[in-house]
Amino acid sequence: MTCGPLAGFKVLEMAGIGPAPFACMLLSDLGADVIRIDRVGAEAPANSGDFVARGRRSIAVNLKDTKGIEVVLKLVESADVIIEGFRPGVMEKLGLGPDACAARNPGIVYGRMTGWGQSGPLSSAAGHDINYIAITGALDAIGSEQSGPVPPLNLLGDYAGGAMYLVVGILSALLERVHSEKGQVVDAAICDGTISLTTAIHAFKAMAMWQDGRCDNLLDGGAHFYANYLCADGKYISLGAIEPKFYSLLAQKLEIDLGEPGAH
Repeated sequence: MTCGPLAGFKVLEMAGIGPAPFACMLLSDLGADVIRIDRVGAEAPANSGDFVARGRRSIAVNLKDTKGIEVVLKLVESADVIIEGFRPGVMEKLGLGPDACAARNPGIVYGRMTGWGQSGPLSSAAGHDINYIAITGALDAIGSEQSGPVPPLNLLGDYAGGAMYLVVGILSALLERVHSEKGQVVDAAICDGTISLTTAIHAFKAMAMWQDGRCDNLLDGGAHFYANYLCADGKYISLGAIEPKFYSLLAQKLEIDLGEPGAH
């Protein structure tokens, strides 16, 4: 028997790549029953070796056939959430947009995941994590003057700015539904979520505690007590001795006089 705080909730996942499947993985990990709707001929998630696809049941549906669309709409009738990560307008063209799903199930929470949002000059443009975090300015702050901007894998945009914000929105909508008995559309864009993640950095700038140059600041490698160092064995060690007591302990262990944290 499935357990977890979301046990008893059913989620429909329109198969795709990137942050939408990761969001469904998180919901599955929390106990939700996730049914992944794959295209006919696609390999089942359980056989793909993709860890992100864990915890799913799957069904192959021909979305180019009206009978296939009806299959999905029948599943919508008993679902709590549907999640899609297509470009804007694709689900509407299929006949599976928010209005069509709400007509079958007024309580459905409709999760949408895009890079640029549903509208605007870039809404229909292709893109990847590196593009989304670049436009927010977050990528510019990561790296050194020698390296230039360094992509932080695809963790910052796809998964933190995208999937995590989508999940927060979906859980909030499910909580609100308890009172209203109505679902709603949760529209998450990676660039929007990434901008939100930089709130503290903009606060530091507003308080004159952050400079625009790379490696000029407390948390970007500019502080000698918050940085990575290459060791004799060829491996790296990370140091994070911000607080005075930890800074003093670092100096003690190194048997050197480091002075005060802000002295270097």
